[in-house]
This record gives sequence, C-alpha cells and structure tokens, in this order.
Amino acid sequence: MDTSVEYVPVGKISGAFGVKGWVKIYSFTDPRENILSYSPLYLSRKGEWVEVKVVEGRLQGKGVVMSLDGVTDRDQVLPLVGVELAIAKTQIKPAGKDEYYWSDLIGMSVVNLQDEQLGQVDSLLENGAHDVLVVLNKDKTERLIPFVLDDIVELVDLDNKVIRVDWESDY
Repeated sequence: MDTSVEYVPVGKISGAFGVKGWVKIYSFTDPRENILSYSPLYLSRKGEWVEVKVVEGRLQGKGVVMSLDGVTDRDQVLPLVGVELAIAKTQIKPAGKDEYYWSDLIGMSVVNLQDEQLGQVDSLLENGAHDVLVVLNKDKTERLIPFVLDDIVELVDLDNKVIRVDWESDY
C-alpha cells in the first residue's frame, strides 16, 4: 500500500444484495449515485486500503448496489458488511469557486467575527435547505452552525484550516 496516497471515504458496504455477490452501499456522495462514477474504490481491510474494481452498479430504490470484481456470491459479501469505501484524493475533481468538499472542512478551526475560538468541525449534516457544521469545542460540547456562505460563513481558508463565521459564542 502506498502511504503517500490520501484517501477520502465515500461510503460503506451496508449489506448483501441478491445471491450473486452484489453489495448494498450506503453512499456519502451527493447525489448518492455519484459513488458509481469512481473506479477503483478502496476497501478498508485491517487498517489498510485495498483496491477493488467496480464491475457494475446502479441505483436500487433509495440506495445503491454494485458488483465488485472477485466477489461472486453472498457468502463473500457478509464479512464485508460495515467496511468503509474510499477513493484516492487524486480521483476527486477540484471543487469550483465557493464549493467545498466535506472532507476538506473536517478538522478545521471555527472562529467567530470576534476571533473567539468556537471549536473544530467534527462532521457535517445535510438538512435539505443547507448543510450544517457540527462543531465540537474542547469540552466536547456540540454546536450546530448552518453552512450558509456570505450570510453565516464569512470565510473558508483551506490553507490555514480556518472557517470564520458570523455566530456568537453563546448561541
């Protein structure tokens, strides 16, 4: 495994689909079927990323199913349930102006306009109208801040890993 490669999680295997070794996927991509545009994918196995080729895939109801090279029956799928799927960061197209990948925002410091440290981005939530930053302070207290550019989010500085928000520390 090449340790210089950065990996970005894009989903996880959530179950078996049918008897021919297809897997159900919980996709982290938006829209969810975008996960099908990546090949190869990488499986997390014993702390290492192992390359796997996607043979075929499609939307199935509200989810995504796919066939992976070398996985041909249901019994081979069962040990894979819960395994995370990722892509190499080099497979991602650059984000456009004022667009950000969630993976780039995780871990960034969040400060308000008064330069008060609000915490670090732990994760993001999608609520329909807009995404929401889940920010944890040093006491592990969670703060939810709407990710609305030019209204609440004043600046995203990827180089310095800082997000400046118009948000009071006592909200």
